[in-house]
Amino acid sequence: MIWEIEICNATVSYREHIALKNISLSISAGSLTAVVGPNGAGKTTLLTLINGLGKLQSGIVKIFGTSVNALNINRFRKEIGYVPQQMDIDPRMPISVYDIVMLGRYGKIGLFRYPGKKDYAVVDNICELVNIGHLLEKPIGHLSGGEKQKVSIARALAQEPRILLLDEPTANLDPRAQGEITELIERIYTQEKLTIMFVTHLLNHLPNLCTNALLLKNGHIVASGRIDKVFTKKLLSGVYDFKIEPPKMGRGK
Repeated sequence: MIWEIEICNATVSYREHIALKNISLSISAGSLTAVVGPNGAGKTTLLTLINGLGKLQSGIVKIFGTSVNALNINRFRKEIGYVPQQMDIDPRMPISVYDIVMLGRYGKIGLFRYPGKKDYAVVDNICELVNIGHLLEKPIGHLSGGEKQKVSIARALAQEPRILLLDEPTANLDPRAQGEITELIERIYTQEKLTIMFVTHLLNHLPNLCTNALLLKNGHIVASGRIDKVFTKKLLSGVYDFKIEPPKMGRGK
């Protein structure tokens, strides 16, 4: 079986700090995986490793069955949409929402080429999917936190990825915006058929359609697999170091 994402005995360190310690995992195509653990568990590092931004000290990372290296990483990045915890665009920049979403196309277009009809059509469709049509002419600095997160997701989707990585997409948002983002992720998963990894340390922010789960603690994978097998009281309580009840995830596959 060719996995969409496969990591074998990977270790990632930053100077003397080891962020991920000899981890191995496999992610199947079309899955929605919850990556859960307390702050400092290594969740963000895992996403950067998959996206080719993390420095691999040892081990192997495979995307679509091929080992990732310095020579082919740019090709794989075009197939991976990454939404960081915070938008990496200065809100003071005089750039509109539509232009930000279009930035997601430049991995396909090339830096010194202009968007064509297909690019505009893709961006228009993504803006409709994410429901930001009323925001397109607004400067990025005029948006709320939830609106900015939708724009970040739209920009990632504009590159037409096969894999979507979401790093704490509901963090620091008000309850209404959290619910809207969670519903949006479910809509994207249902309509676009992407492989999605959804990172969070808050169990009540997970999409109900999650099929699999991965528990991280101190750079180690504590458990991985079907969400009903991973989200047990014993495993979750061990990861968070206090008694915790599993969330109700009744709609996953």
